[in-house]
Amino acid sequence: MSGAERRARERLDPGRAEALAATLGRDFDPEAALIPFGHQVYFWTVATRDALGRDGHPATGGFLPDLGLKRRMWAGGRLAFAAPIGIGREAEKRAVIERTERKTGRSGPLAFVTVRHEIRQDGRLCVTEWQDLVYRADPVPGAPAPRPPDAPARAGEEEHRVFTPTDLFRYSALTFNGHRIHYDADYARQVEGYAGLVVHGPLLAQHLVLMAEGALGALRHFRFRATAPLIAGEKARFCRAGTRLWVAGEDGRLCMEAEAG
Repeated sequence: MSGAERRARERLDPGRAEALAATLGRDFDPEAALIPFGHQVYFWTVATRDALGRDGHPATGGFLPDLGLKRRMWAGGRLAFAAPIGIGREAEKRAVIERTERKTGRSGPLAFVTVRHEIRQDGRLCVTEWQDLVYRADPVPGAPAPRPPDAPARAGEEEHRVFTPTDLFRYSALTFNGHRIHYDADYARQVEGYAGLVVHGPLLAQHLVLMAEGALGALRHFRFRATAPLIAGEKARFCRAGTRLWVAGEDGRLCMEAEAG
């Protein structure tokens, strides 16, 4: 329900930030601030095995509401960067359910949950993040999947990446994300209707954040929205045109769009 709240406090282990850098293929500087969006590898939600849902995530009905729809994933989000986060020091995260909403989409009933996260260090607000989660019903066997939008054809900057199951495993481990669509191919195909293992939306967003930072300098805000799943083994294009960014699948579909500034 709206207004539900939880808090977590921890020392931001430098080893976890270094492991994230290795997973992203970046050099690690232990004296530098945490990379933007890197807080995803901290403040884990820890649940025992009997407290998990069928998808491997903590079951709904606790902090996250049970809205009667079995499939759920991260649909997008917004970030406001106010101050850098220091590695190796204590920080606190406050999470609040900001709103819930039900809709009907092309694929059937949907529900959206927005969670606001506030990360503070030394009493100062560093990052505010709005996380948009989508809940869906199971796919109807044999029903055609909705056609995703096409990605823009031209970009001022472009990088190519192929994510392997090992990449997905490492990011799942770093974020303590047990969702089975990222490591259980049979579950991803047979239960949730995907073409294979799904690349994490936050992993795509993390690469786009770093692409934006490299071109634009220190970011004040970042917004992203997932529009189609990217499957492990696909050749993906990470693109930027000014402050607009996107990820395209190898067939030209738009998988994620973003705006930075």
